[in-house]
Amino acid sequence: MPRFSIIVPSHGVAGRLGQALDSVLAQAFGDFELIPVCDAPGSPAADVAARHAERDSRVVPVHAPPEQGLAGARNAGMRAANGTYLLFLDGDDVLVPGALAALDARLADTGDVDVLHFEHERVPWWESESANPAAPLLANTPDGAFAPARAPHLTGVRLPAWSAAWRRAFAAEQCLAFPPGHFTDIGWGGLAMLGAERVAVLRAVVVRHLVRRQGSRLNLPGGHHAELLDQADLVLARAADLEVSADRSGPLFEQLFAAVLKTAAHPRRLPSDRRAFFRRASALYRRHRPAGFRPPRGSLGVQHRLLAAGSYPAFAALRLARRAAAGAAATVPVPRGLRTRLLYAAQLRRPLDPHLAVYCAYWGRGYACNPAAIHRAARALAPHLRSVFLVEADQAHTVPEGVEYAVIGSRRYWQVLARATYFVNNANFAEGVVKRPGTVHLQTQHGTPLKTMGVDQSTYPVVAAATGSFTKLLGRVDRWDYNLSSNPHSTRVWERAFPGSYEQLEYGYPRNDAYLTAGADDVARIRAGLGVPEGARAVLYAPTHRDHHTGFEPGLDLEAFCEAAGEDVVVLLRAHYFYDRGARGSTGRISRVIDVSAHRSSEDVCLAADALITDYSSIMFDYANLDRPIVVYADDWDVYRETRGVCFDLMAGPPGPVARTPDELARVFRDGSYADAESAALRARFRERFCAFDDGRAAERVVRRVLLGEPPEALPPVIPLAERVPAPAAAPLVRS
Repeated sequence: MPRFSIIVPSHGVAGRLGQALDSVLAQAFGDFELIPVCDAPGSPAADVAARHAERDSRVVPVHAPPEQGLAGARNAGMRAANGTYLLFLDGDDVLVPGALAALDARLADTGDVDVLHFEHERVPWWESESANPAAPLLANTPDGAFAPARAPHLTGVRLPAWSAAWRRAFAAEQCLAFPPGHFTDIGWGGLAMLGAERVAVLRAVVVRHLVRRQGSRLNLPGGHHAELLDQADLVLARAADLEVSADRSGPLFEQLFAAVLKTAAHPRRLPSDRRAFFRRASALYRRHRPAGFRPPRGSLGVQHRLLAAGSYPAFAALRLARRAAAGAAATVPVPRGLRTRLLYAAQLRRPLDPHLAVYCAYWGRGYACNPAAIHRAARALAPHLRSVFLVEADQAHTVPEGVEYAVIGSRRYWQVLARATYFVNNANFAEGVVKRPGTVHLQTQHGTPLKTMGVDQSTYPVVAAATGSFTKLLGRVDRWDYNLSSNPHSTRVWERAFPGSYEQLEYGYPRNDAYLTAGADDVARIRAGLGVPEGARAVLYAPTHRDHHTGFEPGLDLEAFCEAAGEDVVVLLRAHYFYDRGARGSTGRISRVIDVSAHRSSEDVCLAADALITDYSSIMFDYANLDRPIVVYADDWDVYRETRGVCFDLMAGPPGPVARTPDELARVFRDGSYADAESAALRARFRERFCAFDDGRAAERVVRRVLLGEPPEALPPVIPLAERVPAPAAAPLVRS
């Protein structure tokens, strides 16, 4: 029997789950079992848990339906637990180093106790001072094991379940289970402390709790706040049944109703039914008020008396008076320029156009990427919508015929931004764009992350300097309603890099649909348009941007590569989109190198290529959908990793051979190893990890869910990887 069973619910925290599990597995004290609770096999969190289970037999994942919530996940973990003591850890929290050894040592000192409370550290998601809210509660308690009556203020309702170790046999004897609802910790902690006979305290931090940028789910507005009253009723009814002394029932009652009154007085938690909440709270107050209970002094005491009297009008007047004294009206960002501000402000006063959608890609660089693919699908599936693409003035001539567009910064641009209901972008809309109630913002992203993204870039000085204000970035993130993901890895990274309240859509990238829907004729047509000679092996070379470089540097002598790789090899050179306006025109042929940097569609370029050479560009994840050879040219991996930061070690799981010198790169093409069985095996593992949702129907799923409002269960399911048929390559892989 292990000393500790550590239960880690993971729903909605896949991005940081690995850190939570690693913090447990890194403990010097090893007598434990680690039970991650995942919502479904194959989910991003389940994948993280499965990888940890493969590495360490102490990791035993279990599953619980997401609709059962946090309570159901913890209860499922308890049913699987075998340890002497139960520990609960949220999926985005960590155990501090030495935590388990400290708990074991304390239990050795106190002997078996039913509950061992300990301190925790609340760490702000961004730079700020940490806090230890448990320390004052635990400070005035006896030094050894003690009966709860000796510390009546330690009621269990003010500390989270992950701030204590719970003896498993005690929980079973008391038939303890987490009650359903958002406020499950209050019910669990209150009931446990009412049944406990011996408790103890460890005055040291054991858990480091990450405070989410969005704040606690418990503080969000909605009807779930009625569940707080359910928990208070449950705990106080048990206290009455047990006939606990007034010394204990008084603090318990006061702490529970402090939480109730805080909710009742909060301006946003109860957007509706405030009166019904107050009325029910008042009835519970009168039913459970202990004999001789004296309300606290000051404003809180006034609220107690108004609640006891059931006087909602007076309570509401007090709340409004406090709000008026406390704050001023918030301001919203506006575009620059007086005339533009006035125009935009005037348009914002007009009603939304329910049939207007605006699209933008790469900060207005043209009709491209996921927004363009969604736009095309919407014209077929949602023809009632009017769609306007936003482009810079110098890119207006590139917009396909029949596509309505507006030039960024123009009068019409601000008009459509003010009136549109649907917003689709693979980057972000302008700083001054106001998210109006009723609008729907979809962030499509434009690649699978290998490099660090969003707030994860803050620790890399070169990148952080180029990124600008992270506060402004997160203000833009707050406009998102949906965020698109093409694989579980991306889901985890987006959650961590762009903390927000948006919904993740694991639908695949619409731009990648082309790799599953194009045929041989399409490939031949695209190659002819790019000037690829018939019978040639076209190798796409697509290096990524380097933040420590000031301009595009190919990093490879492409003419020399062609000569060394084989007489039938031509190279399609595609610079990162940061440099596409500095390219040499559209598709000018220069010897055996064809510059396609300015070609509008990266999907066309990939379809034309028989193989890909890249360094660390996200194009490798898209190209992998074609199941064609990929070679990684990693001549500066260590420098890139240190200056840019990466999400995973590409060298440990590449999509094909890795070359570090020009000679190695040419050799893998000359001898055919770029396309041999070993390369195919590497590519298969890579595809399984990173091509999970790209099945050719991503655009349809997005349009039906976001623009037509269809429920998730009505959408086309993802086609399994083994059943997909990618577009065929034009040339044989290896010349005989």
